[in-house]
Amino acid sequence: MRDGVIEVSPGRFREVQGRYFEDFEVGHVYEHRPGRTITDADNVWFTLLTMNTHPAHFDYELSKDTEFGKPLVVSPFTIALMTGMSVSDTSGKAIANLGWDEVRMTKPLFVGDTLYCESEVLEKRESKSRPEQGIVTFKTIAKNQHGDIVSHYKRTVLVWRRGFGNLDE
Repeated sequence: MRDGVIEVSPGRFREVQGRYFEDFEVGHVYEHRPGRTITDADNVWFTLLTMNTHPAHFDYELSKDTEFGKPLVVSPFTIALMTGMSVSDTSGKAIANLGWDEVRMTKPLFVGDTLYCESEVLEKRESKSRPEQGIVTFKTIAKNQHGDIVSHYKRTVLVWRRGFGNLDE
């Protein structure tokens, strides 16, 4: 049987997601695949959904006269996509996101770029107030198809310890 599934009855299997607190080791790096190519629809939809209607994100004519020459992908979409791409490896068994820190946008992302992400376990500790849970901090890095880092952040999550929670039921 492959990793990521449990046998729920003879011959019947269920896919499981994420890792328990005990599965994380400081220094381990998880590469999140597949990559994700950003479309114009993604960018326009997210700008409208969040009411971030700055023309730098969807006005092609105005953008021709900027230093980039084309619209920029709206930054919160990049952060949301990075987080989503990392969930199965980092927070699939999380109870809560405790916060994002040191969020940086280091290079512009454009429609047509493909995003690849990876997360490194920076630290972990048992929760003092919740003995059935632990706290893990990751640094997630996003790169474009050329290998250029476009964004990074630290994210801290509260994760179930093995034997607790009902996420695999």
